[in-house]
Amino acid sequence: MLKMMFTCFLTVTVSVTMFAQQQPGVSSDELKRKQAEIQHEIDDLRSTLKDTKKNTKAGLLQLTMVQKKLRLREQAIGNINQQINYIEGTIGKSKNEIERLKGELDTLKQQYAKSIVYAYKNRSNYDFLNFIFSASSFNDALRRVQYLRAYRLYREEQASTIKNTQVLLHDKITGLETSRKEKDVVLQKQEKQKEELEDEKKEKNDILSKLKAREKEISKELTSKQKADLKLKSAINSAIAREIKIARDKAIAEARAREEAEAAENSKKLAAADAARKAREKEEAAAKKAAEPKTTPAASAPVAKAEPKVEPKKEPVKKTESVLEATPEGSRISGSFESNRGRLPWPVEKGNVKIHFGTYSIEGTKLRGNNPGITLATEPGAVVKAVFEGEVSRIFDIDGNWSVLIRHGKYFTVYSNLSSVSVSKDQKVTSGQMLGRAAANDDGNGEIEFLLMQENRNLDPESWIRRR
Repeated sequence: MLKMMFTCFLTVTVSVTMFAQQQPGVSSDELKRKQAEIQHEIDDLRSTLKDTKKNTKAGLLQLTMVQKKLRLREQAIGNINQQINYIEGTIGKSKNEIERLKGELDTLKQQYAKSIVYAYKNRSNYDFLNFIFSASSFNDALRRVQYLRAYRLYREEQASTIKNTQVLLHDKITGLETSRKEKDVVLQKQEKQKEELEDEKKEKNDILSKLKAREKEISKELTSKQKADLKLKSAINSAIAREIKIARDKAIAEARAREEAEAAENSKKLAAADAARKAREKEEAAAKKAAEPKTTPAASAPVAKAEPKVEPKKEPVKKTESVLEATPEGSRISGSFESNRGRLPWPVEKGNVKIHFGTYSIEGTKLRGNNPGITLATEPGAVVKAVFEGEVSRIFDIDGNWSVLIRHGKYFTVYSNLSSVSVSKDQKVTSGQMLGRAAANDDGNGEIEFLLMQENRNLDPESWIRRR
């Protein structure tokens, strides 16, 4: 009987101890941190949009900003849904644990009650002494004493386990109530976010109606931008083609110079080898003539066989992806530029994307376009900075405003619509160095065009610069 109860006690104790050491596998901290980041972005956009509405007419910038705010709001709602799912999962686990602990507690109480009854029935000291002295040997008597001690400890630990299980059960019930309250708070946040979403949809529709009224005016602006973009793209393509030609000509000249140097070196080696061979043949002929008897008619000297010429092995030319990274410096900058994708700084300290990269259309209008880079709205006269180290390849004028082209190995960045420029052609620049200042558009607001290219291929700059 005692052995059976002692074994059961050990099993229950291990089970409760393992439960006490369990830690939750998933934390909600990451979800809360992400929610805070999204809300911070929304608050910044709301503040900027409010200022923009005061200073400018309804335009593409306002539409882009309110569209971004809607996307962020939807992300916030999705994040809250994840939090709710997490909390519901926690509540479900807590309920299961509470039921399990209740079952274990009932089992422990039943076993403890049995042990109490057994101890009561065998409470006489005579029974314990009789149990010990009835042993067949002294060692058996010692084992029986140890057994009785273990039984006494078992009862004490059994009572302690019941108390610990009751504490765990209480903590789980308290945690369950906390999770339910947390769920109620998150559900309130969800409702508030949904209300905000509806208000922002109305705000978007209001901006769209105003844009519709200004469709002809905005169409003229976009047409003017497209013409400027074509001029800019033509100038960029010409400049990049020139850079590629210079790099290719330089590579060809260097390869030709290496070949000529190798050929001259090989000629010297062959000439030296030929002279050594002739000297050796002359010495051999003189020695042979001196060793011949005078009565013997002179035999004709053997004709030396010409040694076969061994052509020097040419090292295979290492092919590169681009002629612009054929040099060690070009390869270094290209590799470093690529490794910083998604972490490049913005070309302006304060700015918002007015028109995204690639093809775009404006809801509710017939306005369409294709942006070679991204159009950034900023303050008039804002400092424009290089996003990475490189070399100023070209500076050109587009419709009265300046554009700066910087080469980063096989990559190029373009900063257009500058009112002034503070760098010169072929100048080395560092990341964050001032290139010039942003010019103002027709509305009096600052605006620049930022392009990113891999040779003549346009890339989306937003996937390279870091998120704000």
